[in-house]
Amino acid sequence: MEILRLFLLTGVVVVNAQQATLTEDSRCGCYLLKGNETAYFQKHRFFDFRNHDHHASVPPAIKDAKDTADAPVTSPFFNTTEWTDFWMISNWNNSHGIREDSTLLMVNSPNNVYLEANHDPNTSPKSWLSLRTQRLPDFQTTAEIESLSAKFKFVSIRMLARTIGARGAITAMFTYRHSEELAKVQESDLEIRTSDPKNLIHCTNQPSLTEDGDIESRASKNATMPNGLEWSDWAVHRLDWTPKSTTWYVNDIQVANIEFQTPKDVSNIILNAWSDGGEWTGNMTVGDSAYLQLQWFEILYNTTEPEKRQEKGGCNSVCSIDGSPQVGQPVMLWSNGVGRALDMFRGWVLVTMVTVLFLLA
Repeated sequence: MEILRLFLLTGVVVVNAQQATLTEDSRCGCYLLKGNETAYFQKHRFFDFRNHDHHASVPPAIKDAKDTADAPVTSPFFNTTEWTDFWMISNWNNSHGIREDSTLLMVNSPNNVYLEANHDPNTSPKSWLSLRTQRLPDFQTTAEIESLSAKFKFVSIRMLARTIGARGAITAMFTYRHSEELAKVQESDLEIRTSDPKNLIHCTNQPSLTEDGDIESRASKNATMPNGLEWSDWAVHRLDWTPKSTTWYVNDIQVANIEFQTPKDVSNIILNAWSDGGEWTGNMTVGDSAYLQLQWFEILYNTTEPEKRQEKGGCNSVCSIDGSPQVGQPVMLWSNGVGRALDMFRGWVLVTMVTVLFLLA
């Protein structure tokens, strides 16, 4: 009864996510995460690549290393604010020796990030975002997109994605904080090796090696895709970076949780498809390619960036994207202010039940 009294006196209306009503981000003060660790997030973004067939075009690989690094974007979409206020496309290369075991020049190119029309009769979207890596005679051409901000502090990132293509590549989704010292790197990542069995994915709080090159077994877990899925199937891959641990899910089924080396400091978000001919990636055959393809990408996040506008209502209105009937759109779990809540949950009988129970208490 004391809980019911508190709810009524504070004007809080609570609902189950499956019963809640769809709402807009502008009405949400914060977002409650349903997962291994309860957490609240300030912000929500959703990037939908399923209806951009009018922007779709698959460019041929550029065979000159300098030309591919300097290539323009492949579609006007990548010049829109929908893209440019969150993402940038990388064009760096590994000529300065990022990985000691690299055997190939690796060059990131805007030419390898493109919207692709769906010609697959077994899937429904009109298009998806593709990140391509291809082995050329003289180098490996690769793809990477990175958040503009490097000030994310705890996130839940999700993508409806698949990895397809030849052996010898890595596709990945991860948080990253750079350091010149290996021990100070902070990174939570999901990696798929195209040389692995198709049900195996790698979940790691980096670094996974010590300064002496020894494997740190506590940092990484080899996870199995659930329910017979393979990484070449479309599935929702999710990574929750929270204060105590990092947790990985596939289609909302937890596949790994690691507390060891959970990142503590602000980071950015990166997605990529790459190979450098090293021991980890393997060496791709000349002419072969591999792809990370995304129908959509979604993120809940906290950030240390200064606010661009004054938030209304603080965290008085709590939303969720977990259990929402519409991907990319939140539901309202509860809101301070009976009038506002009643407007959103018009006809919902719980308000009446709470009032009756309070009066009878």
